[in-house]
Amino acid sequence: MRKMSWVFLRDLLSGVNKYSTGIGRIWVAVVFLFRLLLYVAAAENIWKHEHDEFECNIKQPGCENVCFDHFFPVSHIRFWALQLIMVSTPSLLVVFHVAYRENREKNHNQKLYKNPGKIDGGLLCTYLISLILKTGLEIFFLVLFYKLYNGFKIPRLVKCDIKPCPNTVDCYISKPTEKMIFLCFLVATSCLCIVLNLTELSYLMFKYSVKCYLKRHVKKQQGSKGNCCESELIRHNRAAAAGRLHNSSSSLPLNMQDEHEKHSPLT
Repeated sequence: MRKMSWVFLRDLLSGVNKYSTGIGRIWVAVVFLFRLLLYVAAAENIWKHEHDEFECNIKQPGCENVCFDHFFPVSHIRFWALQLIMVSTPSLLVVFHVAYRENREKNHNQKLYKNPGKIDGGLLCTYLISLILKTGLEIFFLVLFYKLYNGFKIPRLVKCDIKPCPNTVDCYISKPTEKMIFLCFLVATSCLCIVLNLTELSYLMFKYSVKCYLKRHVKKQQGSKGNCCESELIRHNRAAAAGRLHNSSSSLPLNMQDEHEKHSPLT
């Protein structure tokens, strides 16, 4: 079941890669190489027997279990698995939107979009929403981790005085240095993903803001050119009408010209 979940996540990331920008492809590479593969290849084995290797200097029945549950309310490895799945899920919105476009073209049996996977129009809004959700989830899981485990650290020794422990006992965590190295690396990659998401979000918003501004500017220029052409045409028509009037008056007989001048408002 777990293998099927990771295969599904890998296929999802591959599908998202087709519809991403350059920065989005870097995000996919970071998630796939430095988070998914690292999790499957190394981290899972390091935390595999964390409960069995958690030891306290007392053999009071139930004491070790209660202390382990207090200091590790959620297993690190399950926490990161949930985080990885959740931050990758918003990318499904983009895949579903592209599939909707393709299905719409198929039903209408005609080309409705230049490219169904091109990030514009409604797909741009969907893409921006997915970036905001991914960033929000990354930040949420980092804050949650910090709150659950009292910081980003793996102590060698923890002191526990929770019942049924008869007094304050010392409990030891196995391989704390190795776990701390992987913890720092996973937190760093999570922060890197946040930076990439924010960078891509800013890039897309700036790009399409400039594009909209240029469209409006071109429309204004076209409108002003149209008004100029219209005024030139009006002036030309007036000049032509005045010329025709002058020609018609000059072609009249002399007595009719005098009569015309008498009735002219200028005289």
